[in-house]
Amino acid sequence: MDYKEVMENAKKCIGPYCKVCPVCNGAACKNSIPGPGAKGTGDVAIRNYKKWQEIRVCMDTLCEQKDVQTGMEMFGKSFAYPFFAAPVGSVNLHYGKEYTDQEYDRIVVEGCAKSGIAAFVGDGPHPDMMIGGVNAVRQANGIGIPTVKPWDMQTISEKMKLVKECGAFAVAMDIDAAGLPFLQNQNPPAGSKSVEQLKEIVQMTDLPFILKGIMTPKAALKAIDAGVDAIVVSNHGGRVLDQCMSTAEVLPSIVEAVEGRIKIFVDGGIRSGVDIFKALALGADAVMLARPFVTAVYGGEIEGVESLVSKLGNELVDTMKMCGAYSLRDVKGDMVQYR
Repeated sequence: MDYKEVMENAKKCIGPYCKVCPVCNGAACKNSIPGPGAKGTGDVAIRNYKKWQEIRVCMDTLCEQKDVQTGMEMFGKSFAYPFFAAPVGSVNLHYGKEYTDQEYDRIVVEGCAKSGIAAFVGDGPHPDMMIGGVNAVRQANGIGIPTVKPWDMQTISEKMKLVKECGAFAVAMDIDAAGLPFLQNQNPPAGSKSVEQLKEIVQMTDLPFILKGIMTPKAALKAIDAGVDAIVVSNHGGRVLDQCMSTAEVLPSIVEAVEGRIKIFVDGGIRSGVDIFKALALGADAVMLARPFVTAVYGGEIEGVESLVSKLGNELVDTMKMCGAYSLRDVKGDMVQYR
C-alpha cells in the first residue's frame, strides 16, 4: 500500500472535521475543536507548519558516497529512525466513529513496532482510554510509551501503576494538556504542576520519564530540576493556547539551555522526512508526529502506519544523503539555514 492510497482511503472514513488535506498545515480545520484544529483563531497549528517550511536545507554532494544509517538508541532500546508517533486521544470525538481509542492505540502501536519505531499512547477522562493504551503496549512487548495527563496526584499514582504493569520502556506526561478545553473542570481535575509536584510524580516510577509541553528555556530548566529524562518541545499542536510561538522557533534556544543534559524531542507541524532532518539539525534528538499517523491508521490500519513510516524514512535518508550526513551524529546545524 502506498501513501497516496492511504490518503484516499482515509478521506472515506475519517469523519466531518479533518479534510485529509494534501498538505496538513492546519488551514482547513483551523479552529475546529472537536476536530484536529487549534484553539482560538487556529493560528498556532498553521504557524507550526509554516515555520518548519521557512527553514531551508543546505545541499552538499561533495562527499564520499556511503550508506546512510538512521538508527538511534534511547533508554536501552534501538530504533530504526529518530521519529515516533505522538499520543492521540478521543479519536472518535475528533476524527469520527470508525475507531475507538483502544482500536486506534492497538493499530498504531503494532504498526510502529513492526516498522522499528515506537508510538506514544494517550490518556483521557474515561479510564478505558488509559487501559486500552497500556494494553496495546503490553501486547507489543513494551515497545510503546504511555502518556499520562496531569491529573490530581492520586489519579496519577494509580495510572503509573498501570504503566509499570504493562512493561513499557518509558512513560510520558503531556503537562500542556492542562490547557485542553475539554479537560477543564473534569473529575478527576487536570492542571499545571509545580516543580515540587513534578519531582514527586517522577519519583513514582523507575522508568525513564518524558515531559511533553515545554516551550521556553526556563521551563526546560525547571523540568531538569524536577528530574525528568527527556522533554518534548510542544505546544500540543496549538490546541491549548492561541497566539503562542511555533516549536521550530523556540527549539534552538531550548537546546542551548539544556546543554545535552537530557534528551529533546520536538513535535508540531512536522510532516516530512525533510522536516525531521531540519529538527535534528536544530538540535533535537528525535521527532514526534501525530496527525500524519491518524491519517495512516484511518487510511490503512497497520499497513497504513507502515507505509507512512517507510515514506518518512525514505525522505529522511534522501535528505541526509544530499546534505552529506551519513548518520544522525553527522546532522549538524550548518546543514540548515533559517532567520
